Amino acid sequence: MRRRPDRCAGVTVPGAIVLGGDYRALGVVHGLGRRGIPVWVIRAPDDRRLAGLSRYSERELLWPAEDDVGRRTYLVDLAQDQGLAGWVLFPTADPTAAFVAREHVPLSGSYAVTTPPWDVFRWGYDKRCTAVLAERAGIAHPWTLAVPSRGDVERYRGPFPVILKPATKPYLNRPVAKAWPAQDRSALLRSYDRAGAESEPGTLMLQEIIPGWVHAQFSFAALCDRGRAVASVTAERVRQYPPDFGRFSTFVVTVDNPAVERAGRRVLQELGLSGVAEVEFKRDARDGSYRLLDINLRVWGWHTIARRAGVDFPYLAWRLALGQPVDEVRTPAGRRWLRLVPDLVAGMQQITDGQLSALSYLRSLLGRHERAIAAVDDPLPGLAEIPLLVLSEFRRTGRHERRICDAVAGLCSSSGRSRWKPGLGCASPSALDHWDASALPAGTAQGLLDKRTCSTERR
Repeated sequence: MRRRPDRCAGVTVPGAIVLGGDYRALGVVHGLGRRGIPVWVIRAPDDRRLAGLSRYSERELLWPAEDDVGRRTYLVDLAQDQGLAGWVLFPTADPTAAFVAREHVPLSGSYAVTTPPWDVFRWGYDKRCTAVLAERAGIAHPWTLAVPSRGDVERYRGPFPVILKPATKPYLNRPVAKAWPAQDRSALLRSYDRAGAESEPGTLMLQEIIPGWVHAQFSFAALCDRGRAVASVTAERVRQYPPDFGRFSTFVVTVDNPAVERAGRRVLQELGLSGVAEVEFKRDARDGSYRLLDINLRVWGWHTIARRAGVDFPYLAWRLALGQPVDEVRTPAGRRWLRLVPDLVAGMQQITDGQLSALSYLRSLLGRHERAIAAVDDPLPGLAEIPLLVLSEFRRTGRHERRICDAVAGLCSSSGRSRWKPGLGCASPSALDHWDASALPAGTAQGLLDKRTCSTERR
C-alpha cells in the first residue's frame, strides 16, 4: 500500500526518474513508489519493461536518442517542460550510469544525481582502472593485462588458463557472455575474435582465473557519503547465472564476513564515493584471500535484500541525494534474496555438475526471501517476467549470433555449455611482452596495464 505522509501534510515530494526497465529498476520503483514518491521510468526500446509495468510507475517513456548529447538534452528539457526540476535521477545499468557520470555537470543543474562524476565513476566502470585502484588501495586482485589489439594477444607469452573480458560495457544487452575462457594459445585467439565482434573496440583484457567454485563469491555493498558507508550489507552470492561466469546473481544471503567488509570499505573510502556501490570479491581457493573483481557504481541486482530490515537502498539514496539525514545502518546476517526463474536453471546446472544436491537446493528455497520481481501488491511484473525473459534471451542470442557471423567468418557455430575446470597454476608475470610462463614466480598477482587508460579524460 502506498504511503503519502508528506503529501498529506501539504508538502510537495520530489519524485524520481528511473533510467532502465529491468528487475533492478523495478526494485527502485518499488522502494520509492511504496512511500508515495512519484516515479517515472525511462528505458531503451530493447530494455525489459518490468519497471514500467509496475503500479508504482506513474509514467513510462522511451529514450528518443542513443547518444549522450541527445539524451542529456531530452532530460534537461523534460525537467523544464514537465516541472521535474529537483527530482532524483537513478540510472540502473552500466551504460546509463556512465552517461549520467559523463554528463554530471549539466544534469546536476536540473536533477539531484545519485551517480558520481566521471572522475570517480571511471574507476569502477573500466576494469583496467579497477585493477589500478586495487593496487593503490592494497587490495588483492587478479592480474590484468590490456590487449587492445589482436597483435597483443598473439604476443602474449603468459600463463594459462586465462579469461578474456571487455573492460567496459557501453551497450545495454551485449556482449552476451561476461567472459571467454581460454586454456591455450589457439583457444585464446578464437575467443578474441568472438569477443572483438561484440565489444567496444580496444577494450579487451586478459585476466587471471581465480580458482574456487563453491562459497567463493562475495560482495560488500553500501550507500556512501564522501567515502563513508552510511548503509551497508555484506553478502554471499550463492548462485549466479550462468554458473561459471555469471551475468547476474540468482540467490544471495547476507553474512558476517569481516574480511570482505573491511576490503570493501577500503575501496569505497579510496574512491571518496557519494552514492551506491557494490564491490565484488572472489575467495581464492589457493590462499583464502578475497580478490577484487568488479565495482558496480549503480544499484546492483539484489539491492532489495534488506528492505524488510529497514535498509532500503533506493529510498536512502533518494534521501541522501536531497540532503536529508540518513542514519548509519548495517544489514544483519541471514537475509535472503531470490530471483526464482533463472535460479531454477542455475540450480539444475549445479545439481547436474555434482556441485549441489537436489535436497540442498530445495532447502535453500524454503523460508522467507525477498523476491526480485514477484510482489503481492504489484503482481503484473511477476506475471510478465517469464514471457519477457524468454523474449529478451531470444533477442539477445539472435543478435549475438548475427554479429559473430558478420564479423568473424567460420565462427558461427553453436557451442555447448562450458565445463571449465581451471587449474591452480596461475603465476604473476612481471613484464608485458614475451613472457616465459615457466620462469614466472608464483605468488600474488599484480595488475598489468597501461595506466594512462585511467586518465581523467572523458571517454
